[in-house]
Amino acid sequence: MAAIAVLKPMKFKFARMKKIFPIITVLVFISLLGIIFFQIVWIKQALQDKELQFEETIKMVTIQAAKDLEDERSKISQFDNKKNSDLLFPLNVFPNTIAHNFSRQEIRSIINKEFEKSNVKGLDFEFAITTTSMIGDDLQSKNFYTAYNDTLNNISFVYPLDPPGNSFAQGLAPQELLVVVVSHIKNVVWRQMVWMLIGALVFTFIIFTAFFITIRALLKQKKLSEIKSDFINNMTHEFKTPIATISLAVDALKNEKVINDKTKMEYFSGIIKDENKRMNKQVETILEAALMDKQEVQLNLVPLHAHELIRSAMNNIELPIKEKNGILETDFKAANDMILADDVHFTNIINNLLDNAVKYSKDNLKIKVSTCNFNSHFRIKIEDNGIGMNKETLNRVFEKFFRAHTGNIHNVKGFGLGLSYVKTIVDAHHAKIKAESTPGKGSCFTLDFSVMKRNAS
Repeated sequence: MAAIAVLKPMKFKFARMKKIFPIITVLVFISLLGIIFFQIVWIKQALQDKELQFEETIKMVTIQAAKDLEDERSKISQFDNKKNSDLLFPLNVFPNTIAHNFSRQEIRSIINKEFEKSNVKGLDFEFAITTTSMIGDDLQSKNFYTAYNDTLNNISFVYPLDPPGNSFAQGLAPQELLVVVVSHIKNVVWRQMVWMLIGALVFTFIIFTAFFITIRALLKQKKLSEIKSDFINNMTHEFKTPIATISLAVDALKNEKVINDKTKMEYFSGIIKDENKRMNKQVETILEAALMDKQEVQLNLVPLHAHELIRSAMNNIELPIKEKNGILETDFKAANDMILADDVHFTNIINNLLDNAVKYSKDNLKIKVSTCNFNSHFRIKIEDNGIGMNKETLNRVFEKFFRAHTGNIHNVKGFGLGLSYVKTIVDAHHAKIKAESTPGKGSCFTLDFSVMKRNAS
């Protein structure tokens, strides 16, 4: 009764956890969406700021390159004036233009040098020195520049170049403009921010991965809590029944009529002994599960005839089958049944599978055990016409503590350790097991063990 009382607060905590879990999941998911949204907004704004900053850099490079060209031309003009001055032509009325004084490669070198000063290297750009007859106030301003974007995402900056010499020469000389064109500016900006973007994507992926791993872990813990809750309920029920029976038998033994009746004394003593054996078996089952958790299962592998072990296991299950008026059929077709196995654990495997078939049986129980040799393997099939399993149950049938529900959790005895034990022992034998089932029609378990050569015996 004390064990049942302990279950009540546990059930309350579990129910509360079931309510909190969806709330936590939704809140974390909304937080993730919020982080991603603001991260996208931040990246978009960063790209725009970077693009504006880059445009400003190109503009300043254009202005500075124009000034460098003017300075270089002034030096050349001063040298030419000294060289060519005479009495008839004291002034150079028609000075050479930038296009005449500098080659295309020299102009590119000056512009490229300014880009490098601004920490912009390897940029793909084009330039032109052009003239215009449209001399207005704006063109005379040192602050004049213009920029435009075309459909190809090219950006162009224009800056006027002043002709050297006196005002008279400046009035006669054509107005030159330095034009610098950078193609696909958005692509350039993206390339400059590529590591920042990759970092943002990587960390976003890490956050999402952590979120899904956390949710998966929580779901796993939730399932584990459900399984453990069922296990505790079943264990309480399984121990409560023999304890109650032993208590009644002990009370009966105190009765004077029973004390004086040897037959009744032996009967009630036998009940106590049987129930004690039953409890010991249940404890051993739980201890075996603990050993399997620690991977401390030790097998004594020796060459054995599998048919003999199967028949031994079938003898143990005959009584429960008769109690249900069932039929046990055999079809041993395997010509070679010699396998390397542990006789105790192998027999337990067959016992568990047959016991499982009886537990989840319907009316007109029918179990068929068959063997055959298949690709150097000894194959065992245990088929029944029981209640069967749905897809979800079939996927979890070998999980520890998992039990297929059939309405009432206690209408089928056990802790949900039988098939988990079977899977562990089969794996320890380096064998294979497969479960197939159809709800309402029954289940089939197929085991494949490596067969030994006949001379091995």
